Amino acid sequence: MIIWVASYPKSGNTWVRSIISSLVYTKDGIFDFPSIKKIEQYPQRRFLEYFTQDYNNIHEIKKHWITSQERINLDAKIKFFKTHHLNCKVDNYPFTNKGCTRATIYIVRDPRNLIDSISNHFSKSIEESKKFLLTSKILSPDKEIELRGGNVITYIGSWKEHYRFWTNDNENLLIIKYEDLVKNIHQEIDKIIAFLKNFITFEVSDTKKENIIKSTSFEALKKIEDNGDFTENVFVKGKSEKVKFFNKGPSNVWQNTLPKNIQKELETELNSELKELGYL
Repeated sequence: MIIWVASYPKSGNTWVRSIISSLVYTKDGIFDFPSIKKIEQYPQRRFLEYFTQDYNNIHEIKKHWITSQERINLDAKIKFFKTHHLNCKVDNYPFTNKGCTRATIYIVRDPRNLIDSISNHFSKSIEESKKFLLTSKILSPDKEIELRGGNVITYIGSWKEHYRFWTNDNENLLIIKYEDLVKNIHQEIDKIIAFLKNFITFEVSDTKKENIIKSTSFEALKKIEDNGDFTENVFVKGKSEKVKFFNKGPSNVWQNTLPKNIQKELETELNSELKELGYL
C-alpha cells in the first residue's frame, strides 16, 4: 500500500522526504541520498512500461494509473511515493483510490512565497510564475522542463486545485505546512512520527531526531547540492546548466520581494484557502 508524500512543486517535498527517509531507513537519523532514493517519484516510466510507452499522452497514461499502482502493491508492503500529481479524475479515470492508498502526507506552502521559488526553478518571470500557480496545467517533460529521465507527463493543476483535490475527503491525511517546519521543526517531526507509527514500525530516539534535524536542515542539504551530490535538480529548456534546487529556502520571505499587485491578486483569488490555512 502506498503512503503518498504529495505537494505542489517547490513546497518542501524534498525536505519532508529527507526527514521521512532518515526516520525510516537509517538507524542513526543521519540523512544520506541512498535513503531518500527509496522514496521514488510517481508517475515514472518504470511503473508504467508494462502497460504503455506513450509517456507524453495524458489520455493514455490516465488509463494505467490504478493498474500500475495495483502492480506496485502486489507484495502488500507499505511504500512511500513522492508526487506532484493532482489527485484528480480525468474522464472518470482516478489518479489513485482507497484500494491503492494507505495514507497521505500533504505538504503545503504559502503561495505568496512560492512565486519566487517557481520563478527560479522554472526560469520564469514573476508574472509568469503567478500565472503558472493560478492556472491549471500539465507538465510535459518534452516541452517545458527536462525532469529526470524516468518522468512522464504530470497533471499538477493550479495551486488551489492541488490543495483542494488532495485534502478534501482524504482519509488518513496529515497536512504539514512548510512554514511550521521552519518555525518549529521539533514539533513537526513529532507530528510525522506519530502519524507514521499508525502504519509502520521504526525506531526513534531523541538522538536520532536531533541527527535528522541537523542533517536535513536547508544548509546541510544545500551543501550536498553544492558538492555535486544532489540529483533531483533539473535542466530547463534552453538552459545549459541545472537550476539550483536549494536556492533561498527559509530566507525566501514574500513580504520583501513580492510586488504588491501580485500579492493582492493571490490574496483575492485564493482568499478562502489562505484563511483556512492560517496564512491570512
